[in-house]
Amino acid sequence: MTRQTAAPRLPGDPSARATVARMIRVDHAGEYGAKRIYQGQQAILGRGQYGPILRQMQAQEQVHLDTFSRLIAERRVRPTALLPFWHVAGFALGAATALLGHRGAMACTVAVEEAIDEHYRAQEAILGEDEAALSETIGRFRAEELEHRDIGLANEAEQAPGYRVLSAAIKAGCKLAIKVSERI
Repeated sequence: MTRQTAAPRLPGDPSARATVARMIRVDHAGEYGAKRIYQGQQAILGRGQYGPILRQMQAQEQVHLDTFSRLIAERRVRPTALLPFWHVAGFALGAATALLGHRGAMACTVAVEEAIDEHYRAQEAILGEDEAALSETIGRFRAEELEHRDIGLANEAEQAPGYRVLSAAIKAGCKLAIKVSERI
């Protein structure tokens, strides 16, 4: 994979270490939120035919979360102060979309994973050779997130009530969550 040539740093730009710390912070928060979304969905749909699919995707998110939790500790990165908020918001989003039925839950998955794909892709483009291992990890997780998106599409996500509006709202929320979790 070819990397874009990095633009020269300008005064006030974060250092490479600060940039990587922000990435780890926000990725940890995002994977935590994803785990909570699946827990909320399982609270509503977990005993039905979609329970195994939701549990499988949550298990992958747990591996992602465990990896970023380890990186938080190893690199001494401050986690986001918003974890308590994401704890509640993630579960609430998962439960609320599951209340729309399996299509609503899958629409949520598709929207979240499309936003995360864009986010992880941008991170991969920024990381240099000094961070090849982190870039590889993010690339692997990005591929798994795209698998989740495909599972959602295969399970009628686009047939959810108000799919376009729901998807746009969830993507906007994800992008906002990314911006604030990088810094707070």
